[in-house]
Order: sequence, then C-alpha cells, then structure tokens
Amino acid sequence: MNTLDKEYKFYQKNQKEFLKKYRNKVLVIKDEQVIGAYSDEATAYKESISKYKLGSFLIQKCVPEEETIQTFYSNVIFS
Repeated sequence: MNTLDKEYKFYQKNQKEFLKKYRNKVLVIKDEQVIGAYSDEATAYKESISKYKLGSFLIQKCVPEEETIQTFYSNVIFS
C-alpha cells in the first residue's frame, strides 16, 4: 500500500470525527495525522509543499461521503 492509500484509508476510518471538527475544510494528512486544515485546496497545497515532499501527504476536502466527487486520472489515451 502506498503512502496516499494509507492516508486516505485513515481519512475514511475517521471521517465521522473529522466532519464534527473540520466540516468543509481542506485537510492535509501525513503519517496518519491531520497536520493542517485550510479553507481551500490552493492554500493547503502551497503550505504543505513548502514543508513536505510531494507525494508524502494527502490533501482531502472534509465533506460527507455523499458530497464527495471522485476524480480518477490516467495516462492512457483512447483513440
């Protein structure tokens, strides 16, 4: 399991608690800890990348599961 999978599983496991404390905030999760809560993704990214290596933390919007939009990226091109 890679780092981001581990951090996302931590978020999912604790989502109910996080919603009580961080609803609608953008969380930065590293080493299974919330290390930051921000009002927008850009600020979360900018602050985190200045302190931590890219790929070592997860940026996750804290919203109820039914409001979550999942985006998947692929480098495969279909013709």
